[in-house]
Amino acid sequence: MRILVSGGTGFIGQALCPTLIGDGHDVVVWSRQPNAKVAEGATAIQRLDELTGPNPDAIINLAGASIADGRWTEARKRLLVDSRVDTTRKLVEWMQGMGSPPKALISASAVGYYGEQGDRIINEDTTPTAGFTHDLCAQWENEALKAESLGVRVCLVRTGVVLDRDGGALAKMLFPFKMGAGGRLGSGRHYFPWIHRADIVAIYHWLVANEQASGPYNASAPNPVTNADFTQALGRALKRPTLFPMPEPVLRLLFGELSELLLVSNRMMPKRLMDEGFEFRYPELKQALHAILG
Repeated sequence: MRILVSGGTGFIGQALCPTLIGDGHDVVVWSRQPNAKVAEGATAIQRLDELTGPNPDAIINLAGASIADGRWTEARKRLLVDSRVDTTRKLVEWMQGMGSPPKALISASAVGYYGEQGDRIINEDTTPTAGFTHDLCAQWENEALKAESLGVRVCLVRTGVVLDRDGGALAKMLFPFKMGAGGRLGSGRHYFPWIHRADIVAIYHWLVANEQASGPYNASAPNPVTNADFTQALGRALKRPTLFPMPEPVLRLLFGELSELLLVSNRMMPKRLMDEGFEFRYPELKQALHAILG
């Protein structure tokens, strides 16, 4: 299968592309960064009109500026929206010009779609709470869904916090925790939907291959934990104390509106994935942290 991956040089793409290539797929990475390092065996393009040869059989859309790199100024918010919504729009417009469009578009989204949900269990039918992250994800998803009018199967991957040691949120946490300066955020009672990077890679692979899959899928481990539980588990895995909580007012002072990401509660469950037969390699946090940290 020929697969075009947008954002293939990011944290998830760095692990996904080699897996696809190892399974014999022809992978093309669309990255607008001129010096982007792509997986060995992949073809790199900077513009969609550079693609030669047959049209892709599937597109995996991972593109988007990191949501946690910097305070949410108005300019930063525009970048977060444009890097996701405009990229997805360009992909769909490109597909509209094809005589034979791809069979599937597997497009990233995020747990932020749901907004603050407290202790309630979130499945794919949960009514979202309004706010910036919901608006961002809703616009992003709506652009992807326009491909359905072309006969393209569209899957929306509402991703939790992806864990691995060489990037993402966990890499930013490791230094303070190793120094014994880790601690819960705010009350610590808010739920933290996490997933091992190997499992999110497997989910994208499964959605590409599963011709019956379409619509939204919650992509997080089936055992979400509170921030306090995550803090304790990470401290135990590193054999370090976790005695330095960060009070909510301090978080809001330091990070402004971005603190929403650190304090929102999302008890997200991957109901559709489990109902449809996907099997998680790392369903438990202790197991995942052991695999990551050794």
